[in-house]
Amino acid sequence: MTPSEDSPDRPPAGRSKVTTYTTGHVPGVSYRGGVAHSPEEREDAARRAMAAAERPSPSGQERPSGASPAKTAYAPKAKVGAKRPGLTPGRVARWLGGFLVVLLAGLVVLMWLAWSRIDKVAAIPEDHGAAVSEGEVYLLVGSDSREDLSAEERAELGTGSTEGRRTDTIMLLYVPKDGRPSLVSVPRDSVVDIPGRGENRINAAYAFGGAPLLVETLESATGVAIDDYVEIGFGGFASIVDALGGVEMCLDEAIQDDKAHIDLPTGCQTLDGPNALGFARARDFDPTADLGRVERQRELIGSIASRALSPSTLLNPLQLTRTALAGGDALTVDEQTGPIDLLQFALGMRSVTGGGGDTLTVPLGRVGNTVDWDTEKAGRLWAAMQSGEEIPRDLLETDPE
Repeated sequence: MTPSEDSPDRPPAGRSKVTTYTTGHVPGVSYRGGVAHSPEEREDAARRAMAAAERPSPSGQERPSGASPAKTAYAPKAKVGAKRPGLTPGRVARWLGGFLVVLLAGLVVLMWLAWSRIDKVAAIPEDHGAAVSEGEVYLLVGSDSREDLSAEERAELGTGSTEGRRTDTIMLLYVPKDGRPSLVSVPRDSVVDIPGRGENRINAAYAFGGAPLLVETLESATGVAIDDYVEIGFGGFASIVDALGGVEMCLDEAIQDDKAHIDLPTGCQTLDGPNALGFARARDFDPTADLGRVERQRELIGSIASRALSPSTLLNPLQLTRTALAGGDALTVDEQTGPIDLLQFALGMRSVTGGGGDTLTVPLGRVGNTVDWDTEKAGRLWAAMQSGEEIPRDLLETDPE
């Protein structure tokens, strides 16, 4: 049958469309043995469906005949904007652990940096000779050297321009084997025998031979071996007080001392660095002169130690950093003194001034422009320190008023 000219199957006039197939291979048809079959993909899908229908149900029982295969279960998608899970104990513990590691690392770096700024001096001899001590004895020295102060700093602190170096403060922090620690003030005008120099005021030993000769002089005069040495100068003292934000002192009476450049009213007040230094140096206004000054020095040093080790300093990163760096710049210690020794010194000072220890001045006999120690009472004091025992209580009542 020939298609008519109007038939839709007839190609348009003038064109002919011819599709050529390779014998036996029509696209989209699968052939096996020359026989056309459904595409392989469909056959595979059918086989998988039949296998799934023949598998037992999850409960171990055969799926009922004619039941459709189970559909794959998918977890529902999370809703957009859904809240994340809250804090869990494990997550809090990890965050806290990480914070503590960072905090500890920061403290270690800060302490290392501060320690690297501390000056070291060979003050403690390797051989103490006849001097002994079963407890721990720290020598604390306040130097009046102006060598490291500029002209502006000397004017601000009111130190004058005296040349050389002497000791305004000599104290022994004694920690017995068992019992209360004690802070013993040694008047700088005490007359003692200075090795190689003869009899003189004890502070002259520092002027003659620095820290080593002062240590040797004290050990020779007392028979007490000194374990560690800590020194602080004028400028360093004031800078530590300023780094702490000042220290509070309560005065029973006003203090006006032109040489110390202070004019302080009665009552409780916060002293800045220059005023704290003047308070520690002042003696002309006081009829007891140097004896009254050593008492004020002990009180002030205790206040500084308490402030430095208070939570308001230790838990304040900025203030802790300022204090640590100021302390590093201000202190000089023996070359064998380590960071742990210095920490124990600070804790001992806080204990003494916080009511956990005692303070006293070496018992005195003659008192004048120079002073002599009371042979019997001072001898008992040194004997207690040599044996590592607590200071006898009756000696604490002899502190001069």
